[in-house]
Amino acid sequence: MRTRSSNIKKFLMFALVPLVMFTLVLVIPFAQGVFYTFTDWNGGSSFDSFVGLDNYIASFQDGDFWQSMGITLAYVAACLVLVNLVAFGLALLVTIPMRGVNGLRTAFFVPNLIGGVILGLIWQFLFGQAFVKLLPSIFNPNWLLDTTTAFWAMVIVTVWQMSGYMMIIYVTALMSIDPETMEASNLDGASGLKALLFIKIPLIAQAFTISLFLTLRNAFMAYDVNLALTGGGPFRSTELISLRVFTEAFGFGNFDTGQAQAVLMFILVALAAVTQVAVAKRFEVQR
Repeated sequence: MRTRSSNIKKFLMFALVPLVMFTLVLVIPFAQGVFYTFTDWNGGSSFDSFVGLDNYIASFQDGDFWQSMGITLAYVAACLVLVNLVAFGLALLVTIPMRGVNGLRTAFFVPNLIGGVILGLIWQFLFGQAFVKLLPSIFNPNWLLDTTTAFWAMVIVTVWQMSGYMMIIYVTALMSIDPETMEASNLDGASGLKALLFIKIPLIAQAFTISLFLTLRNAFMAYDVNLALTGGGPFRSTELISLRVFTEAFGFGNFDTGQAQAVLMFILVALAAVTQVAVAKRFEVQR
């Protein structure tokens, strides 16, 4: 009994305040937001009546919502592959013993420190003016004004921003591999590409799980870069789901359907994240 009482006191001392703050800041507002999806909420502190599933039905019947959802899924898929390929390649580069490697790590990580709005404005200038003059054969006309290239412009900016952060995760994992394991693999004839594919990658599978999860989450929730770089244009060809939810609520004043779309987005992200982690966990190797 005394041990149990001591554990309860330790919990109250260290965990109660964070738990209360988490409940007040996240749980209660989220529950309140879900509640408002079943009302004709106008964005204020009250509502007039319950409407049941009308807001969800209106969201499912909204063609623009599904267009944004499709663009978002394509964007997430492209970012998942490209961000992690570039990040892993950079991690392999900066773990090679050479002079100036710490400077390279810092240079690759810096883009992650730039705010999304500033980043979007910088790349808007690059695509709109600098690249058009420097590489007219590739970037003329302006990529941001074309419905196909604008999407890939946004992917390029995201890869440039996020790769450095994911690189740090891969660098940490690569440096944690036991040198004796690599020496043993070399003695067995596994070196170079074979060592990478059959020794290093399986041993750092947990790093891939983490990086893929973070990339998935960040790509689904992308808003600031989308707003600053393309604004969803041209002709809504780059309008991601986060920007669509914001436009529905604050652009058109449909706070009830906008909140319903936000809940649908949350469910989609949660299902995608849980599925990705569950699948990736199967490939992890216990050291």
